[in-house]
Amino acid sequence: MRQELMSLPKTLAEDVAKNLVMVAKLLDDEPERAYQYSRVALRLASRVAAVREAAGFASYAVGKYAEALAEFRAARRMTGNSELWPVMADCERGMGRPERALAMAGEPEVQKLDRAGQVEMRMVAAGARRDMGQADAAVVTLQSPELASNSIQPWTARLRYAYADALLAVDREDEAREWFAKALEADQSGSTDASDRLAELDGVEFVDALDPEEAADGDARQPVEESEADEVPSDEVPSDEDMVEPEADDVEDIEPVAEAMSEGQGAAPDEDGDDR
Repeated sequence: MRQELMSLPKTLAEDVAKNLVMVAKLLDDEPERAYQYSRVALRLASRVAAVREAAGFASYAVGKYAEALAEFRAARRMTGNSELWPVMADCERGMGRPERALAMAGEPEVQKLDRAGQVEMRMVAAGARRDMGQADAAVVTLQSPELASNSIQPWTARLRYAYADALLAVDREDEAREWFAKALEADQSGSTDASDRLAELDGVEFVDALDPEEAADGDARQPVEESEADEVPSDEVPSDEDMVEPEADDVEDIEPVAEAMSEGQGAAPDEDGDDR
């Protein structure tokens, strides 16, 4: 990304970088705000692949799948690599086209993915099977050497969780419980709710230890900083100070956002699901 930004005028590159940093910082917890920052970065430098990719992930996080797919396709055209293939397929699922996602799982691009990418593609394919009502096929799709391995990788918890969820969908509850437990064991970053699913299967209910009056008193004693923060809407558009846009002289001839991507709508995919 740094090399791409270096091709821009210095002030413009700094402004784009600031917005991309905010996208990365807010994407998990405040996706709507991350999306707003991504639109500014896109307006400033739509010809930078890293910007298109960031805009894609921000759109994906807020459920704008057509928009996300178009951004991912643009980034892929610019870079020529296939690492975005699984998330592009998942966008097809989000748009209600699981058959296209499944077709993408059989394309040659999958062979170009690293191991993590292939695991992601397998999970997307299993999800597409379930979308199509093929629950048993989803279970089979997830059975792989990566699932059987005892080594813990960044994707291990999510793969085990997906398998447990697929087992539960075909009423294999005992096996599902076993795999939710294995997912929890591997989930060092808390990326899944495996503990909640286990508790649900075990019939455990969580009860708030505070009664309503105590809870109200507790709310009243919150620090001033938190009270003030609550007054700011979470989906507030980033301030002008944060979203610094450059002087007109610094901006390259960049296509407007409205032309690059209309709100909530992506370019119509080819019939074969590729982005050619």
